[in-house]
Amino acid sequence: MKSPDLSVPELSIVVPCFNERANVAPLVAKLDEALAGIAWEVIFVDDNSPDETAAEARRLAARDPRVRCLRRIGRRGLSSAVIEGALSSSATFIAVIDGDLQHDETRLPLMLAKLRAGEADIVIGSRYVGDGAAAGLAGTFRRRLSAGGIRFAQMFLSTPISDPMSGFFMLRRDRFEAIAPRLAGSGFKILLDLLFNAKPGLRVVEIPYHFRPRAAGESKLDALVLTQFAGLLIDRLLHGAVPPRFIAFAAVGGVGVGVNLAALALGRALGMGFSLAQSIATVLAMAVNFQLNNTLTYRDQRLRGSRLWRGLFLFMLFCGFGAIADLGIARTLYEEHNSLTVAGAAGAIIAVVWNYAISVTLVWRAR
Repeated sequence: MKSPDLSVPELSIVVPCFNERANVAPLVAKLDEALAGIAWEVIFVDDNSPDETAAEARRLAARDPRVRCLRRIGRRGLSSAVIEGALSSSATFIAVIDGDLQHDETRLPLMLAKLRAGEADIVIGSRYVGDGAAAGLAGTFRRRLSAGGIRFAQMFLSTPISDPMSGFFMLRRDRFEAIAPRLAGSGFKILLDLLFNAKPGLRVVEIPYHFRPRAAGESKLDALVLTQFAGLLIDRLLHGAVPPRFIAFAAVGGVGVGVNLAALALGRALGMGFSLAQSIATVLAMAVNFQLNNTLTYRDQRLRGSRLWRGLFLFMLFCGFGAIADLGIARTLYEEHNSLTVAGAAGAIIAVVWNYAISVTLVWRAR
């Protein structure tokens, strides 16, 4: 590795990462080779990885001032990591690249050249233009998941873009800072949020690149990521009137309603009295809601270990008060209308509203 360039960086490469320790040093070496002659820095934004990704980044930073690390405690998520990393930079240009070595860092000089020349406001690395390739999407499930997300996003974008799911792009820092206050900061697809919030007339240039197979670690792309991606789209369509977390909580609540109704019907079919069947159905729905919310809605504040059991205890305890009201109202409606659907749905909806208040104030409160 050649002597570090101590000049003010023209380009900051923001690398959001979680459990990417094995890829930190190889990525820095690849950037050093690809960006010869360019004043650059790399900012690893680590979400307190248990594999000590931050420690590895700091080990390199101790001998190379172009390497920086932001270690975040109590916060998770690619989008918010990118925002924090970009806003910590003083460079003229900001690039975003994954920490898993799947993006082609040799395309960075071309992306920078197009921005320098004023040919674009944002340059996106695309797997689906020219000779680009997505070979790194291992497995049929992951390929279908990515393709489905791309088609879904393209339905809502005014500017035709072949790869709106890309996590590999570059733009001027001042333009990013102008858009940043409007970003949702949630989920894993920051590019789409940027495109939604940019002013009309944003000039986009896509350049092809080959998406490589992952060298080490595990992919973060799964069905939950796509669900959060859908939540972001809904949030943007509603112009931010409803927080994405509430949208996710409401969707989980809908699942809880279904679980409640199904369990209630099964209990009645097995000869249980209404109150017993509804009690069991309510407890089961609460348990399902807790698990789904811990996994999806509050993924960035996910409870683990002793905090998981404490959260479950609080959720079940305080939701029990809502369940009492749920049972009373549901039983009254059942006696008046003799309809399991009306009674069960009303009781479940009341439980969902109460559960949301509990989740925000007691269970997954910010820390």
